[in-house]
Amino acid sequence: MSDLLRTPLRDFHAARGGRLVDFAGWEMPVQYRSILEEHKAVRRAAGLFDVSHMGEVEVQGPQALDFLEHLVTNEVARLLPGKVLYTPMCAADGGTLDDLLVYLRSPGDYLLCVNASNIAADLAWMARQAEGFAVTITDRSADYALLAIQGPASAAILQALTGAKLGLLANYTFCEGTVAGVACLISRTGYTGEDGFELYHAPEDAVVLAEALLAAGGPHGLELAGLGARDSLRLEAGFPLHGHELSPAISPVAAGLGWTVKLGKTRRSLAHEALAREMAEGTERRVVFFRTGDRRIVRAETPVRGPDGTIVGRVLSGTLSPLLNEAIGSALIETAAAGGALSVDIRGVEIRLLAVRPPFVPLRRG
Repeated sequence: MSDLLRTPLRDFHAARGGRLVDFAGWEMPVQYRSILEEHKAVRRAAGLFDVSHMGEVEVQGPQALDFLEHLVTNEVARLLPGKVLYTPMCAADGGTLDDLLVYLRSPGDYLLCVNASNIAADLAWMARQAEGFAVTITDRSADYALLAIQGPASAAILQALTGAKLGLLANYTFCEGTVAGVACLISRTGYTGEDGFELYHAPEDAVVLAEALLAAGGPHGLELAGLGARDSLRLEAGFPLHGHELSPAISPVAAGLGWTVKLGKTRRSLAHEALAREMAEGTERRVVFFRTGDRRIVRAETPVRGPDGTIVGRVLSGTLSPLLNEAIGSALIETAAAGGALSVDIRGVEIRLLAVRPPFVPLRRG
């Protein structure tokens, strides 16, 4: 894996038993002890994730707001400094190119967090769309490392290391502060359904910060967690992953994220017409979440069959829910088949898919 990109914590992971794999061109830990135990640790106490592979992009200038309102589907104009917005970024046909977080630092000064596998494509797309806008787009991905501490004990652990008043930091807000002496942008969003914080900081400070968090979190039950637990946690919470529940072939409307599509009279994003039509007329296919009552995992791309045995869709994501002790997942199916019986074939055994409105388990934060 010598040709893979590495985060500043690569050797830190290896020294602690992290099983490193190729993820979107990055050498990343998929697990340490076990995905099951790391998942449960996050739900019970807290987990520490290295997500430094994510991309960061600055959008600045007198027309930064106008540009972002054109670029994404959610309403950037309602942001105030210190607030964070989750939004898809769509092509003109409504297909989702990425889903990202928008941080408003001050008027005309935004920081975007984008998915690791999409950094180059996103930057190229933004550059094309920026023509005609007085705006500057700068790739800051190499300037940030990113640690995420997630779980019900995360606030208590982090508060012991910072003077920032975390109790005043609401969900989807952020502040600047120091954590264990390291300058950080402290964000409270999360990708597990639990309370959680993201710490954007200089790459050279990553090891010191990670070690301080582990030391402070040990008495609270904090454990290192890899990408395997991150995926099972987000699926258990019913959160999308780009390339699965969202993609250029799946719009936010089809994905059940219509709440992220704002169609106000005074704003018209690039995908306005396509998404307005979908909102009014519906979509031919839609994303559904399911449980099975069975432990056999239903893998992505498995065909989904309707009651008469015809193929009506395909599985997008599948895993074993450690809390439910059964397989859960998502599928893209024909909208006309959404209310009927659905099933998959796993090595000759028919498994029924039971539609569920996520989250699959009670969550403290959603």
